[in-house]
Amino acid sequence: MPLKKLLLKSGVNRENTRYTSEGGWYECDKIRFRQGTPEKIGGWQRISSTTFQGVCRSLWNWITLGSINYVAVGTNLKYYIENGGAYTDVTPLRNTVVLTNPFETTSGSPIVTVTDANGGFADGDFVTYSGASAVGGLTLNGEYQITLTTTTNEYTIDAGSAASSSATGGGTVTAAYQINVGTAFAIPLTGWGASSWSSGTWGVGETSVESIRLWSQSNFGEDLVFGPRGGAIYYWDATSGLTSRGVELSTLSGASNVPTSQNILEISDINRFVFAFGANEFGSATVNPMLVRWSDQGSVVDWTPSVTSQAGFLTLSRGTEIIASKQARQEVLVWTDAALYSMQYVGAPVVWSAQLVGENISTASQNCVAYANGVAYWMGKDKFYKYDGRTQPLRCDLRKFIFNDFNTQQYDQVFAGTNESYHEVWWFYCSTDQTNIDRYVVYNYLEDIWYYGTMARTAWLDSGLRGKPLAATYSSNLVNHEEGVDDNETGTTAPIHAYVASAEFDLEDGHQFAFIWRILPDIRFDGSTAGSPSATMTLLPLANSGSGYNNPLSEGGSNSRTVTRTAVLPVEEYTGQIYTRVRGRQLAMKVESTDEGVTWQLGAPRIDMRPDGRR
Repeated sequence: MPLKKLLLKSGVNRENTRYTSEGGWYECDKIRFRQGTPEKIGGWQRISSTTFQGVCRSLWNWITLGSINYVAVGTNLKYYIENGGAYTDVTPLRNTVVLTNPFETTSGSPIVTVTDANGGFADGDFVTYSGASAVGGLTLNGEYQITLTTTTNEYTIDAGSAASSSATGGGTVTAAYQINVGTAFAIPLTGWGASSWSSGTWGVGETSVESIRLWSQSNFGEDLVFGPRGGAIYYWDATSGLTSRGVELSTLSGASNVPTSQNILEISDINRFVFAFGANEFGSATVNPMLVRWSDQGSVVDWTPSVTSQAGFLTLSRGTEIIASKQARQEVLVWTDAALYSMQYVGAPVVWSAQLVGENISTASQNCVAYANGVAYWMGKDKFYKYDGRTQPLRCDLRKFIFNDFNTQQYDQVFAGTNESYHEVWWFYCSTDQTNIDRYVVYNYLEDIWYYGTMARTAWLDSGLRGKPLAATYSSNLVNHEEGVDDNETGTTAPIHAYVASAEFDLEDGHQFAFIWRILPDIRFDGSTAGSPSATMTLLPLANSGSGYNNPLSEGGSNSRTVTRTAVLPVEEYTGQIYTRVRGRQLAMKVESTDEGVTWQLGAPRIDMRPDGRR
């Protein structure tokens, strides 16, 4: 019999059974497709051993007029600016007060009670003391994190060492409080008052979710404009350098009617307007989640509409709140929880107009949108979409697989990013029962295919200013992706387990058994750093479609095997052919690598087989 070439369709399809998806790929992890064939993705390397505090949810990269390359890092606890692998804390201050003898120590305990009648603090907040004198053997100057708020005017801190006596004192102390911290992942709220007024049944416990801390930011020239969702707008002046913190925008010279609260910030690059989406009404403290406000052109501080200013506002009508925004080529795109708007600059007196370009849609989160090649892609709550001048659902071969295994209480964590070098859009999300991100799905817009895998990341930035995609990890550091071939997230090199497995396909006509006695693997290992790189090719035969096999690929059904054997074939560089003994009516194939220093690309393996009867 002639050799049978195993050249399968590009991409992974999980929309039907493994047998129905014949001729394609069905499972994968940490692989991508290039020119129709699968290969292992690149590795990642941490940028430094220095770490930040909290879970990072936003990254922004820009270069100052002094050619300094900065990355802004927003976590649930703090806001940093990274340069040269070091993270400088530029978290804005909420309040600075002078206290008299605020500390109370307990002999033998590191826990100190602090009295501050000004209030406003919360568990987890950070405070910096200066000017304090010793009390109970402790001198409490420096930064501390509030461990517990006992009352509205008392809280505790951990001094790091035990007090030598019980005492009250500290003298005249200056306490600088940073803005309140946020949550790292969505927390379900239960009981009366957890949901909106009049929802649910009287007397029955309500359930809702406390949102996580999300930041939005953009550079205004060489300076940075940033703010947390539901918070004020802050400004970091690059000329002051890394010795300064961000300050509230309303405190700057010339500030006029700056929004006191906003959910999302965006800057129009072409026209130099600063946008605040979901802001307080002009002249009021009332927040309107559908309101769009913008500053005067070329100004970050003037938000007062007038005949001499292009500052203004408008209210969108479709939906209940603005979820996301994205600067596109000639427009600013704005997503509500029900529609998509295109905002375009039209000049005075209207300044900015909003056109409805999509409705009856959903948007998963503030960070679920990616913009690539002139097209906006985003994840909804049950499907994917794209906008390229018109809004339409995005064909997805993994839709059921993704949304049937999705923690819907953690939508806020969903984020998207591009990997322009490989024409990819990545989405990261939490699978069912997971409160931390553990999955990703990739859309290759050049080849119109999908693939997926497991990876724990919290933010992503594809920036040409840094050369490689940058991602934040749960190890509280940043890693460069597509660097090397291994996992170096923690500073210790570890292998990346990458694999791809095919759907089932018929041998011969699918009626008779076939006996496979030889395989020509056709795998290349270009770019590997190991001396003898290798991968494992596994042939998984079946007597009948869905009969099962003793392998993790099995989706259920009977695990009884009526085939001769499953063949596991080590394939090294320069391996030309391998002899095996495999018998079945259908076959599935898996290629994987688990060693350090290995990367691979699969070509078109061929199998040599002969008819072997019907039973």
